[in-house]
Order: sequence, then C-alpha cells, then structure tokens
Amino acid sequence: MRFAERVTTLGRRLPRWPVYAAGALPAAWLAFRLFTGGLGADPVKVVEHELGEWGLVFLIAALSVTPLRRVAGINLMKHRRALGLLAFFYVLLHLLTWVLLDMQLLWAEMLKDIYKRPYITVGMAGFAAMVPLAVTANNRAIRRMGAAAWQRLHRLAYLAAAAGAIHYLLLVKTVTFAPAAYAGAVFGLLALRAGWNRRLRNGLGGLGPT
Repeated sequence: MRFAERVTTLGRRLPRWPVYAAGALPAAWLAFRLFTGGLGADPVKVVEHELGEWGLVFLIAALSVTPLRRVAGINLMKHRRALGLLAFFYVLLHLLTWVLLDMQLLWAEMLKDIYKRPYITVGMAGFAAMVPLAVTANNRAIRRMGAAAWQRLHRLAYLAAAAGAIHYLLLVKTVTFAPAAYAGAVFGLLALRAGWNRRLRNGLGGLGPT
C-alpha cells in the first residue's frame, strides 16, 4: 500500500474526538505554564501571542486538506471541520485574552486601537470572517444552505487566513522567520486555489482528485 493510501486509511479510521483532544493540548500546556509562573515577566503577552499563533497553525492545516488530496492523494477531509473549529477556538481565546486581560474591558481604548493600529484592524477583520464559518460548521447548516452556497461561504476561510498572516506580519514590524513562514504558507495555498480556479474557467480541469 502506498504512503498516501496508508495515511488516508488511518485518517478514515481515526475518530474525530482524538483530533479535538490533541488540538486542545497546546491550550492546556499554555494554561499550565501560566498558572505555574512559567511565562516570564509579561505572561499576558505570551498567552496572547501563542494563542494567536496556534489559531493560524490550525487554520493553515484546515486549508491544506484539499491541496493534500488533490496533489498528494491524501484524503483527510473527515478531519477538516475539526481543524477549522480548533482554529476558531484559538483565535477566539486570542481575542478574549486581548479584551479581558490586556485591555481589561476598556472599550473606548479598544475602539481607538482598532481604528489606529492596522494590525488590530486586520486581525478583527479576520476574526469577523471566521464567525460565520464556525456557526455553519455543522451538517444542519449544509442542509439548510445547500452545498453550493455553503462552499461559497466557506471560502471566507482564505480571507481569514490571509488576514491572520498579515496581522502577524504587521504586529512584529521586523519580519522574522515565523511570520514570514506562515505568510508564505497562506499565500502559497491561495496561489494554488487561484491556479485551480483558473484551470476550471479555462476548461482544463483540476489537478488530481477533486
């Protein structure tokens, strides 16, 4: 059996709950370090940063499922929803950390920051794009909306990922390896998607299984 077939078989046999359980481990480890004083002099900033980074990691993982199937023949579609919901979970915690611990519910100051600081503006736009994705990440929503409309809505995941990558780049100001790598992954996935769409419009078909 080829490697792709082995991974696909393993993915199909694996229940969804271990994916959620494994996905929660970074948050649990972060909480442990927070409550044991292992996050240094500014623990709130560390929590905020790591939650946002994990949100971006899971979002990129969710968006990589279709390219893996089309290019490598590895089918992990069963777990794409779990990866997307984990991404939303971490981004939501990232936002709540900023609202509750960093800004301490100072709404006027938060509004000023959203308006004046581009990285916060972009980050908020990315979060706003993720909300309808999380709300409709269930079979009932697919039945009510219809598969085609549901798929169109969930293209917002690319907007959310792009916003997340730009948010990170603007935040660090000086580009380092991590934000550059995440941005490269996101915009590489966007380029793949654009290329496949162009081939479909030109009547050339897709690459590999759809």
